[in-house]
Amino acid sequence: MKYRLLLYISFFTLLSSSLLGQITDVVTLEWEDNVISSVSDISVTLPQFQPQYIDYVADKKQLFFSTSIPVTGEIDSNSLRIDNIVYENIRSSQLGDLSVVGLSNKLNATIVALKSRNDWYARLKLSPIIKEGASYKRIKSFTYSFSLNPRSRSINSATNFTSISNSVLASGQWYRFYVKKSGVYRVSRNFLSSLGFDVNTDPRNIKIYGNGGRMLPLLNETEYPSDLTENAVVFVGEEDGQFDSSDYILFYAEGVDNWNSDSGTHNNLFADKSYYYVTSGGGEGKRISSIPEPIAAADITVSTFDEYVYHERDLVNIARLGRKWHGEQFNVENNQEFEFEVPDIAAEEATVIVSAVAGSINSTSMSAKVNGQDVGDLTFSAMGEYDAGRDGYLNASFIPSGENITVALDYNNGGVPTSNAWLDYIIIKCKRNLTGNNDQFRFTYDEAADNIGVIQYQFNNASSIDAVWDITDIYNVTKVADNDASQFSFKANMGEERKYISIASSDYYTPLRESNTRVVNQNLKGTIFNDAQGQFKDLDYLIVTPEFLVSQAESLANLHRAQSDLNVKVVTLDKIYKEFSSGKQDIGAIRNFVKYIYNNASSEENRIKYVNLYGDASFDFKDRIPNNTNIVPTYHDYDPARTGNGNYSIVRTYVSDDFFVMMDDGEGAGEGAADIAAGRMLVSTTTQAEEMNNKIAEYLGLESYGRWRNEYLIISDDADESSDASFVPQQENLVETILENRPFINMRKIYADSYVQQASSGGERYPDAKEQIIRSINYGTLVVNYLGHGSEDGIAGERLLEAADALAFTNRFRYPLFITATCELTKFDNPYRPTAGEEIYWNPKGGAIAMMTTTRAIFISAAISFNTILASRLYAFEGGDYPSMAEALRQAKSSQETYRLIAFVGDPALKLAVPGPQIELTAINDVPLADVTEPMKSLERVKLSGHVANEGGGIISNYNGELEITVFDKNIDRETLNNDNTLDTTTEFETLGETIFRGSATVVNGQFDVNFVVPRDIRIPVGNGRVSFYAKRNNQLEDQTGYSNTLQIGGINLDAAEDNTAPTVRLYMNDETFVSGSITNDSPILLAYLEDEYGINTASGIGHDIIGILDGDETNQFLMNDYYEADTNNYKKGQVRFPFSDLEKGLHTLTFKAWDVYNNLVTADIQFVVAGDEGLELERVLNYPNPFVSYTEFWFSHNRPFEPLEVQVQVLTVTGKVVRTINQTVVTDGFLSRDVKWDGRDDFGDKIGKGVYIYKLTVKSSVTNKTAHKYEKLVLL
Repeated sequence: MKYRLLLYISFFTLLSSSLLGQITDVVTLEWEDNVISSVSDISVTLPQFQPQYIDYVADKKQLFFSTSIPVTGEIDSNSLRIDNIVYENIRSSQLGDLSVVGLSNKLNATIVALKSRNDWYARLKLSPIIKEGASYKRIKSFTYSFSLNPRSRSINSATNFTSISNSVLASGQWYRFYVKKSGVYRVSRNFLSSLGFDVNTDPRNIKIYGNGGRMLPLLNETEYPSDLTENAVVFVGEEDGQFDSSDYILFYAEGVDNWNSDSGTHNNLFADKSYYYVTSGGGEGKRISSIPEPIAAADITVSTFDEYVYHERDLVNIARLGRKWHGEQFNVENNQEFEFEVPDIAAEEATVIVSAVAGSINSTSMSAKVNGQDVGDLTFSAMGEYDAGRDGYLNASFIPSGENITVALDYNNGGVPTSNAWLDYIIIKCKRNLTGNNDQFRFTYDEAADNIGVIQYQFNNASSIDAVWDITDIYNVTKVADNDASQFSFKANMGEERKYISIASSDYYTPLRESNTRVVNQNLKGTIFNDAQGQFKDLDYLIVTPEFLVSQAESLANLHRAQSDLNVKVVTLDKIYKEFSSGKQDIGAIRNFVKYIYNNASSEENRIKYVNLYGDASFDFKDRIPNNTNIVPTYHDYDPARTGNGNYSIVRTYVSDDFFVMMDDGEGAGEGAADIAAGRMLVSTTTQAEEMNNKIAEYLGLESYGRWRNEYLIISDDADESSDASFVPQQENLVETILENRPFINMRKIYADSYVQQASSGGERYPDAKEQIIRSINYGTLVVNYLGHGSEDGIAGERLLEAADALAFTNRFRYPLFITATCELTKFDNPYRPTAGEEIYWNPKGGAIAMMTTTRAIFISAAISFNTILASRLYAFEGGDYPSMAEALRQAKSSQETYRLIAFVGDPALKLAVPGPQIELTAINDVPLADVTEPMKSLERVKLSGHVANEGGGIISNYNGELEITVFDKNIDRETLNNDNTLDTTTEFETLGETIFRGSATVVNGQFDVNFVVPRDIRIPVGNGRVSFYAKRNNQLEDQTGYSNTLQIGGINLDAAEDNTAPTVRLYMNDETFVSGSITNDSPILLAYLEDEYGINTASGIGHDIIGILDGDETNQFLMNDYYEADTNNYKKGQVRFPFSDLEKGLHTLTFKAWDVYNNLVTADIQFVVAGDEGLELERVLNYPNPFVSYTEFWFSHNRPFEPLEVQVQVLTVTGKVVRTINQTVVTDGFLSRDVKWDGRDDFGDKIGKGVYIYKLTVKSSVTNKTAHKYEKLVLL
């Protein structure tokens, strides 16, 4: 039996047409049985077909066929036909781990239309395996057909803003207060005065605005106000135009205590306060009016209503995966009681609903009693492999015995002490008498919605009831009836659900206020498209951030305005919330604001392109957990209809910023496709934001230009299980695809299983592979692509890359894009546990510039297909301009629903730094390339000539700059080792040959020549080598790339001159002022300047590497071949710049070895003292010259290179009097500062007397605030 994942096996089209809008295709599925694959770290055996069409629901063990078909417009979903189905019968053993219960007896074929910006897709899904009685069959081929819908999709939905408007907050005086619970509130003159409101205004003009405390709808077509809405109020005493002390406002305010069907909760998940706004001016305010009763006689009369009370607390997010929170825990206290009081309850049948979740390795249960009577049990199945809990639900009837109701819950943990249960909510539904009791109360009669005619509500003991309001429309509350009698009634039409509130003057609620009540005028809707001159200008890029990060967000915006020619706006969350969600935090407000911008662009082509969520995120929206990072909220998946374990499963839940950029109707609740490229910069402090901004500026800046932009690092996990057999073949397929389309890329392969696995106390490891990964990243690579297992701690079970490694990266200016098709590497929404992916991104002077990374577990087939689709978008295989990295991801994610758990971390407007075309090799040793017949031989002097060409192939004659060149020996044949003995065969693959020359040359008028000597250590058989070019133009942010695979390398130059002279070398640490034995920090840079008549060997012959040996440890040599670079236009000289990291404190001796191309050895030693980074250390403090007359410099060595240092020099007389104080901030590239100068004059500019003086040198790091000082003497002549 074969244990491998079938890859791109024939999914081919036999027939494709769109005659008269009809789309039809034939699909053939190539099946393979008993394929072992994996989700997270769990292996499953499945029948599989082509991986790019697999939709596997891991927790339900169900397999679907799914594909997205590009179409030209909207489709008719009802027109889908599946015909010509060819089945084959299969045995139950061929089902593998699929759930038999989950198999359907029909296709269940569906097709839905998705619009992703300007592209339409039809997403087809069906069940490829059918159950017929006790037998099974699967589809071998079928034909699908469907029709395009000629009707254009409407854009005039409730939240499709179709015109630019001004916010009501744009003018006037505004003040804010809040409520928590729903009800009728009394706003007094004193309360308004405490807000700062001018109570001497005409009360008839006072207005109250607010949209209530409900959460915004997730579906973007569901109606919700697009601005603050005025509420109808009653103003008692306003008639005289004076706001007297006895006057007051009554109005109905909606709190944060409303049932939300999107999230299955009574509690607003994002906010604890429902804000309302008060203003005046602009005419009279909206007042509550009375509505007439129906004239017709009542068809039914009721004296009871349907009461609804609940208990729900949000105390814990049990899985830390979705937006759902739960309440009381049942573990130590497995029996808990909950009290309810329902005044005037009717002695009719009532309902108790209990929702809870439990986590246990066994099935458990929870019994429920109401007032001591058993009403039923909640049952919880055992946890599965992927989940943290299972839902339980009870809906039972009981007869209340009085207004006090006690619900007792007893959790049976099945004898497992580690079992836990958590209460979600308890609901009591009962009949309650329409009786006044000196309290306000809301009421509704459910059956009225389903009947036609007139209903009469009959109240008893109504003397405490002042009025009844209809609150169905919270913005336009109406008065149904006033009352001054002990009994009264009113009539209303039936046929719809109406909500009422009975008002008692003894029970008005009092609103609450914050310390800052004044609301500053704002007008996002009216000004978001305005340029500096107030003229309309389409917005390209929106950055959403909190107020405390505005300065940093504006810095990023300015960078893109200057370098990317984008129209960028920075908008704070607070402003978005005020206009779009009545001031309270809500993810829907952000989405609706983005949609407002998207829909009001001048044309489809000019719609907003990028949205940056500039701040970290958390599963805790309300800061209940310590060190929370809910800076800019994100969307967390939760589906109340998904019972069982789905909402607590690492394979079903997800977190995604796509929610904010799904702009088409019907999208928002987890379905749909992104229309705008979204990215999130995971920053939670101003310092972190500045660091990430600096990385972006460096990525775009001149210092980042270099040959590393031609590099691509591709990494594969080993095969711990047979299910992992596909890792290396899939990465090989990806390499082939990329190089077919972008052959200039230098593909560096690190496949773990091709290295020797070693045992350690912590498990199996690949130290050589890990070292090579870290070295490759530090050297510089444009992309890092990993396929394999992963976790929050790092990649691969053998820890190929961990968080600690990420913190130590030193690849400043050479920041790669990380693509990690693995599980949970960047689960950024859990503040309790920073992940390895986050650490890779957060490294301030290394690590990633951006990440396309998984936030939850991913099925391996989805990871594989995603990688290939992404490559075509990222490198623009189909031509045209390269998209931004986030835009490439957006396009790739449109093709499969599973990809939604892949997030973009970074700046969404940033493009991958791919050099432009085209550098061409034209001659070798002055022989035109087409005429070259002789290979480049060992020890032969070689001259390579070429030019920079335009798109037509002609020389760009005004191109002047610098060329970087890398010449590779012939490709090396390698194979995996099957270290874990899980595979039947090994995999053969090729890697780039050894580097035989790395240097640079000037480009003059578009042309260049490069000279070097081929090392003796090349492999002698003749074959094709490779030359890789990179050029950057002088004084411009422009670069080019090129390559040639045609040059022949091999053989020996028998006429080579003899050479027995070793190279010369000079060693320094960090800069050339370093003296052996001086101090460094714990991550110094070795500088080795080499010179040889024939050049330095980098070809890695056996024993001929450039190496460093630290403190005599021969077993852990530092390989430095890749860090050697020949000087421009001079292959005889060059340098090594090798970064060390995390060296131990104390004295170190470094032995350096290098060889020339003739294999002559040079050895040199250097000593240095690592002072450590825990403090600031000063050494070699002096002034030069000393003695002096009118000029001297203060020199000192330190261990804080690249940091801003605040330096103070105080010159004192021998008696201690300060005569001169010099303050200066310095930044040094190395460890020596000599920036502070003195002219021998005092603080008043007068010349001081000759003699001996003391000076105190004090240095403070502005980064760490560490301080150090030293005293020395100087002599003034």
